[in-house]
Amino acid sequence: MASSTTSFMRSGFCSSPRVPRVYCEHQKLPETQATRIGRREIILRSSELAVIAAIFNFSGTKPNYLGVQKNSQSLALCPATKNCISTAEDSTDLMHYAPPWNYNPENGRGKNKPVSRKEAMNELLEVIKSTRPDKFTPNIVEKTDNYIHVEYKSPILGFVDDVEFWFPPGKKSVVEYRSASRKGSFDFEINKKRVKALRLELEKKGWASEGSF
Repeated sequence: MASSTTSFMRSGFCSSPRVPRVYCEHQKLPETQATRIGRREIILRSSELAVIAAIFNFSGTKPNYLGVQKNSQSLALCPATKNCISTAEDSTDLMHYAPPWNYNPENGRGKNKPVSRKEAMNELLEVIKSTRPDKFTPNIVEKTDNYIHVEYKSPILGFVDDVEFWFPPGKKSVVEYRSASRKGSFDFEINKKRVKALRLELEKKGWASEGSF
């Protein structure tokens, strides 16, 4: 029995002026060659999407309020949109609040083998570089002895999320963080998933969350 494609061609389907000739020529190709063309089309479409992203500036502009806030000594609060989480928020704000991390938890290595802030910073940097939640690419754009700013870029369209980590002054081994999308009003919980993925990797090194999330 002839295949459905062959039946279409025999019935005059491909002779119709409305049917693109390239479609029928593609159907006549051997499977391996058709597969190559399919892959080529994917690459071309990806390039087209990249051009569109550049034209419409999906990456957005870096917010001017990032960093440690001078008036409150904390990271910035979130906007009202559903695409941001921050340890600076009130714990009653279930949409935006996220609990801080502890790199020397009392019930863990904080008892026997506590690490220094510098060592904890290096552990965090290692996890940032090696973990890519949702295939977003991390780019560390700023780093000091107590602060890290990472831009996470999405594949193809290049949406950018700003993620900050801050080691507050004092003796406590706590790390504050904020993860927010530059564009849109919701993020399908990408920021929460990212933070959770990073935390799970840090827990393997001895870190812990200060609360449920």
